[in-house]
Amino acid sequence: MPAALPFPTVRPTRSANPQVCGPRPAGPPPLLLVGHGTRCLPGERQFEAFVGRVTARLARRGVDAAGGLIELAPPPVTDAAADLVARGHHEVIAVPLMLFAAGHAKGDIPAALAREAQRYPGLSYRYAAVIGPDPLVLAALNERLAAVLPAQERAGAYVVLVGRGATDPDANSEVARAARLLLEHSWSAGDRLGGVETAFVSLAGPGVPAALERCRLLGATRVIVLPLFMFTGVLPRRIISQAQEWAGGHPEITVSCAEVIGDCEQL
Repeated sequence: MPAALPFPTVRPTRSANPQVCGPRPAGPPPLLLVGHGTRCLPGERQFEAFVGRVTARLARRGVDAAGGLIELAPPPVTDAAADLVARGHHEVIAVPLMLFAAGHAKGDIPAALAREAQRYPGLSYRYAAVIGPDPLVLAALNERLAAVLPAQERAGAYVVLVGRGATDPDANSEVARAARLLLEHSWSAGDRLGGVETAFVSLAGPGVPAALERCRLLGATRVIVLPLFMFTGVLPRRIISQAQEWAGGHPEITVSCAEVIGDCEQL
C-alpha cells in the first residue's frame, strides 16, 4: 500500500462541551469510508454494497464502520460521521475510497473531515492512504479482463487502461504506473499482452479515442478498454460510449469494454 498522505490528524480545539461524543466505547477506532458520489444509481448501489461488505466483516472483529459520500448522492459524510458519534466514538480512521490522490483525496475529503471535527468537539480523525495500484487492485483488474477475454486468448491483444484524469500530475502518473504493472503481470503470467496504453476520460490526455488510435498504429487487431474506476457512474459510461464510437469507424479492429472494479473481494 502507498504511504499515508501528508495530512495531519484533525484535532479540534478544546470545547466547553467535551462530552458531546458520549461515553468512549471499548475496542479499536471505527472506519469512516468516504467515497466521491455519483448521479448514477448503479454506482450508488455498488458503493452501498461495498460499505455493507466491509461493515459486516469488521463487525465480526468488533470494529464499527460507516460510509458516506462527499457529493452528488446520499448518504452524505455528515450522516456517516453522526452515526459513529452516536455510538460514542471519539476517534475515527477516515478511509478515502479513491484509487489515486487528486483533488478529492487531497482537498475535499480533508475539508469535510475538518468540518465534522468542528461539529463534534472532542472528535479526532486519522486519515488513511488512498488505495493506489495495490496488487489486489491489479488482481481485480485481471478478473475484469478475464470476463472479456480469457488469459489463454490474450497474446498480442492490447489494453487501454482508462483513468478518471486530473489536473494533479501525481494522480495521472499513478495511472501510468498501474498500466505498467498490469503489463508486467501479463508477461510474467505468460498471457503476453501486446501492450497496455494509458488514457483518461477527463482533464488530461490522451483521451480514449487517441489511445485506441495508438493501439491501431501499433498493429493491434484486438483491444480491451479497461476502466480504472472503483464504481460505475457518468464517466465510466462515457468511456464505453467513446470506445464504441471509435470502434464503429474501425471495423477491422475488435474493441471490447470491460467492467469497472466494483464491489469485490479484493477491495
